[in-house]
Amino acid sequence: MFERLEALPADAILRLIAEYNEDPRAEKIDLGVGVYRNSEGETPVLAAVKEAERRLVETQTTKTYIGSGGDPAFNRHIQALLFGDAAANDPRVVTLQAPGGSGALRIAAGLMLRARPDVRIWVSDPTWGNHVPLLGGAGIRLETYPYYRAGEAAVRFDEMLAALERVPEGDVVLLHGCCHNPTGMDLSPEQWREVGDVIVARRLVPFVDVAYQGFAEGLEEDAFAVRHLFGRVPEMLVAASCSKNFGLYRERVGSLSIVSAEAAHSAVVRSQAFNIVRTLYSMPPDHGAAVVACILGDGELRARWLSELTEMRDRLRDMRVLFVDALRDSAPRHDFSHVVRAKGMFSFLGLGAAEVARLKSEFGIYMVDSSRINVAGITHANVGYLAESIAKVLP
Repeated sequence: MFERLEALPADAILRLIAEYNEDPRAEKIDLGVGVYRNSEGETPVLAAVKEAERRLVETQTTKTYIGSGGDPAFNRHIQALLFGDAAANDPRVVTLQAPGGSGALRIAAGLMLRARPDVRIWVSDPTWGNHVPLLGGAGIRLETYPYYRAGEAAVRFDEMLAALERVPEGDVVLLHGCCHNPTGMDLSPEQWREVGDVIVARRLVPFVDVAYQGFAEGLEEDAFAVRHLFGRVPEMLVAASCSKNFGLYRERVGSLSIVSAEAAHSAVVRSQAFNIVRTLYSMPPDHGAAVVACILGDGELRARWLSELTEMRDRLRDMRVLFVDALRDSAPRHDFSHVVRAKGMFSFLGLGAAEVARLKSEFGIYMVDSSRINVAGITHANVGYLAESIAKVLP
């Protein structure tokens, strides 16, 4: 049976990680993998997470299954985090725990296909590299709408809006709630309101991916898109991840929220979603979600976590400014100011594939071919070398 299979190329990010790890040079920089790093270049376990884990070890009495929907306390807290405290128990909303944001996307794909076999999803150009494989691989037809103009390093908002105005009624539009991946360029609240107007007028279904809540402007501010749309549309879906803002990457903690037009539809939606979970992985793991529930349910731990989240967000902002200042000194003829305007972990540099290849081969600086960088890979110790190396490959 297996002799008929053909080897597939390695995932670009995973290949980049392997190449970086095998590089013997001491002066090398990883700007590819999408994890947060502190000023020492490490991805630490948050203090709030460590304390929550300690409490769980001392108080947990069983390791029995938690059910297809996951931890009810986690689901309630995450629903409030996304939609606001007033919506924590809204009967129109069904929230279930998922194995990471990726798992949430896959559950959503299955649910949409059951509800409408001919469903079509519109994704931004560009979008996160795994959106298309995850959703398209599930059997959903994908289309794109314009989002980013590389030459100007800006959102193509007028073109985006015009494209959405032509999307057929009932189609689904995938939107990045904040910290757009890979560009880092977000919509303003005013632009979100205009997008909402089009979605309402065209009777589209928004599907918001929230992977970086708290990394752009703040925990509440970064929920603006979700909460604004929730107040205006009858149906929507929200996939969320706790990988970045809680630092729980390997624990695979995420959620899927489905908003129905009427509370009476929620029981049916829940039964279908649970059935999809049962056929995919039966039920999610417990530990990471239990940690999040412990933190969000305890005033002291929540305050500690918010402080750590602020530190991460501030460091990303500081590194953007430091990096652009260093580039201004090293490459004064080139404008990289868009890097400061971007939000979250990622930004496009605007380099060509040839320049990216030279940075890797000559200077040990690793980034994906599109020149998308993870700003968290920049530190006070390496920013000078990084800027000088980029200057050397610029035309």
